Amino acid sequence: MGLTRQYLRYGPAALFGLVASARGNAALVALRGERGRGVAVPACEHVFVWDARKGEKVLILKGLKQEVSCLCPSPDGLHLAVGYEGGSIHVFSLLSGEANITFNGHKAAVTTLQYDHLGGRLVSGSKDTDVIVWDVINESGLYRLRGHKDAVTQVLFLKEKNLLVTSGKDTLVKWWDLDTQHCFKTLVGHRTEVWGMALISKEKRLITGSADSELRVWDVTYIQEGKDPDEPESKKSKGSSSGAEENTEEVETLELDEHPEERLVKCSRVGSIMREGRDRVVTLATDQTGKILACHGTDAVLEVFSVLSEEEVQKKLEKKMKKAKKKAKQNSEEEPERNVELNLQEEIQRVTNIRASSKIKSFDLILSPKGELKIMLLLQNNIIESYNLNLSAQFPQAVRASRITIGGHRSDVRTLAFSSDNIAILSAAAESVKIWNRSTLQCIRTMDCEYALCSLFVPGDRQVIIGTKTGKLQLYDLASGSLVETLNAHDGAVWSIAISPDQRGFVTGGADKCVKFWEFELVKDESSAQKRLSMKYVRILQLDEDVLCVRYSPKQNLLAVSLLDCTVKIFYVDTLKFFLSLYGHKLPVLCMDISYDGTLIATGSADRSVKIWGLDFGDCHRSLFAHDDSVMYLQFVAKSHLFFTAGKDSKIKQWDADKFEHIQTLEGHHQEVWCLALSPNGDYVVSASHDKSLRLWERTREPLVLEEEREMQQEAEYEESVAKEDQPVVAGETQGETGLAGKKTIETIKAAERIMEAIELYREEMAKLQEHKAICKAAGKEVPFPVNPILRAYGNITPSAYVLEVFKKVKSSELEESLLVLPFSYVPDLLRLFNEYIHLGSEVEFLCRALLFLLKIHFGQITSNHMLVTVIENLKKTTISRVSEARDVMGFNMAGLQYLKREIEAKDEVTFFADATDRFEEKKRKRKKKEKMVLAVL
Repeated sequence: MGLTRQYLRYGPAALFGLVASARGNAALVALRGERGRGVAVPACEHVFVWDARKGEKVLILKGLKQEVSCLCPSPDGLHLAVGYEGGSIHVFSLLSGEANITFNGHKAAVTTLQYDHLGGRLVSGSKDTDVIVWDVINESGLYRLRGHKDAVTQVLFLKEKNLLVTSGKDTLVKWWDLDTQHCFKTLVGHRTEVWGMALISKEKRLITGSADSELRVWDVTYIQEGKDPDEPESKKSKGSSSGAEENTEEVETLELDEHPEERLVKCSRVGSIMREGRDRVVTLATDQTGKILACHGTDAVLEVFSVLSEEEVQKKLEKKMKKAKKKAKQNSEEEPERNVELNLQEEIQRVTNIRASSKIKSFDLILSPKGELKIMLLLQNNIIESYNLNLSAQFPQAVRASRITIGGHRSDVRTLAFSSDNIAILSAAAESVKIWNRSTLQCIRTMDCEYALCSLFVPGDRQVIIGTKTGKLQLYDLASGSLVETLNAHDGAVWSIAISPDQRGFVTGGADKCVKFWEFELVKDESSAQKRLSMKYVRILQLDEDVLCVRYSPKQNLLAVSLLDCTVKIFYVDTLKFFLSLYGHKLPVLCMDISYDGTLIATGSADRSVKIWGLDFGDCHRSLFAHDDSVMYLQFVAKSHLFFTAGKDSKIKQWDADKFEHIQTLEGHHQEVWCLALSPNGDYVVSASHDKSLRLWERTREPLVLEEEREMQQEAEYEESVAKEDQPVVAGETQGETGLAGKKTIETIKAAERIMEAIELYREEMAKLQEHKAICKAAGKEVPFPVNPILRAYGNITPSAYVLEVFKKVKSSELEESLLVLPFSYVPDLLRLFNEYIHLGSEVEFLCRALLFLLKIHFGQITSNHMLVTVIENLKKTTISRVSEARDVMGFNMAGLQYLKREIEAKDEVTFFADATDRFEEKKRKRKKKEKMVLAVL
């Protein structure tokens, strides 16, 4: 059997040209101990942390394949929770940049994340309509909350109460009691999707943003548990009757429980704050103190509001009261004083509007102790802007502090080119041309241009030529970074440009149905006596259809022209006479290339196929179904019959034109790939996509065998299908409001398989031990027992200890799902081993969690199995004793820590683990309140 042909694998080398992706949200993080200096932004599958002051990238949190969909920093500022399009959540350490924890529970993109005020719990909402609460410390899922009928848009923890508020695209705002894990109230006062929420005024007010220009404000009243259940009902009825007279608009709230004693919160509509934007709310948020509220729509304006504190509200009321008394005296009215109240516009005041340079996608803000507001804006056009706002000024005006732009283009890159020495990369978009150094990935030149569609390096790599959408050819000098010459080449867009093999000229094809031939020439510069390079028009080839692509054959004897009528015409270069017509594509050919020896031409079309033709007779060798969408770019590798294609399906593929085989797929881009370029030596591929990123791929020395590649693809497809399968059902559990947090993945299946293998090894070893004992008894002497090589690798441990080792290696977040997959035939052995482990006092907490879960899911089978009665009895005794011991140790430690705390406080006369100033301010506030009450009585 002969050797199969081996290829060399291309792998990802770098991602560049991207400041931030517009898909997720920006989040301010601590940098070098300074809060708000760093900004974390999504960058395709990674997260970039930028130094806002210096404009430098300081940290990259690397993801795998899925695109980042949302970010949330932890309250301590040391961690960052990152949600992905695939539904997974990674918790990264901002010190090391590594992902410490991974949670898998959602089936669709994670849309929102929120930590509780201590940072111990994390709640996530998703497009799959579920809300999941995760235990960050234990690295496990607590429970899943079901109730929304569409994607969840926002989740909020309440600090004081163990409650959760969620909003969704189903127009509902739901209140959840996390003690009982059920929804006890639903607000249905919205007619359209609820896109954002914020809690202000010490969580006594809820503000919701919808698809209109209103920000609805709701009063939140917390009902105390000890209160008479009938009291709130009677008060509510009185309030509603008086409210009906005052308010014309009725506020609807839907109570989902029938028992009034179960109600924890009363929520009533107060009014609305009008936004200036007419479109939907995109982001609505407050700073950490809750004093500043900001929101923006789909435009470039951020609206900033100030929320008055209780003291400021009281002062305003007093001023209003004085004015009312004065007015009453002037009018000599002897009416009793009417109740003076502040309206919403006075309590929530508009500060200013900040107009950004482009559409805002998200923002984050932080209020410094000095009263200066720092706002970070993530814009749609690959820019991060920072603004400072001095709130103490009489008329606050936002000042732009910094702008991170140098790292990328403002719009999609439509053309790429490599220099002849493989070092420089040209990328051009609608507004600029950038030259990048391939090895450092730094932008070394930026030049303004018109909407670029095609480009090339002039021989010598000192100049570049750009073909534009308006039909112009622009010649730039790289040394000075200036535009040297502009020619009106075509009456329509210049769709394609190709340099001639003799490097003396080039050819262009445009939407004006012309192919034009150009030559390079040296002309005298008007400004200086020196000569400079120029372009000279030589001749024209007039055609019947728009020209989409032009290519020279390597010997410069033939010219291939792709037309809008779905055909490719081949002409002789010297006489411009027609030679061949290649027809067969159902839609226009968007790209093509001719091989280095001039024998093959490959064409890529909008009909998603690639056809390989012979250039001698124009016969179609093979038609390949290449991509799931239009083929946008095609180029042969130098000195070979291998070629690359880029498609609108976000994939780049490599093909063999001799064997007509698909070699490999380069996956990385998340949206349409517009163009690619191969280096002249074939070692590098650079590609540009609608996700604003440029990616560099490098040819490695690793051989690629097609059979292995197919097997890897099948494995990947199987893993994807496993994630899409129905989740295993727990016996006796109905599909209610709550459920298990995790989901079945390939990792949980592998973990269950490892546990099964360990138990089988344990059974085999125990059976061998019994046989060995029988042999020793029959022989009357001790015979050496053969040790299993696996157990020897673990240091000659016992089979039961090996099972424990395997069990401990199961990730905490995957434990429940792994046990759910485990067949019941392995459970009796596992229960006996649990009894042994717990009795020894090892991993008590982890094993008790697994034990209780197994008892829950296999309750019927365990209780009906008489063989397990004694095992369960023994487990009951050992578990209770060991857990009480662990509790005693923890209690002793807690008492010891509290004692040490009291000792240190007494010694240093400082309040430990608490901010003394807060307590002092609180006392001062209460004292002032008492004094006012006394004065009012006097």
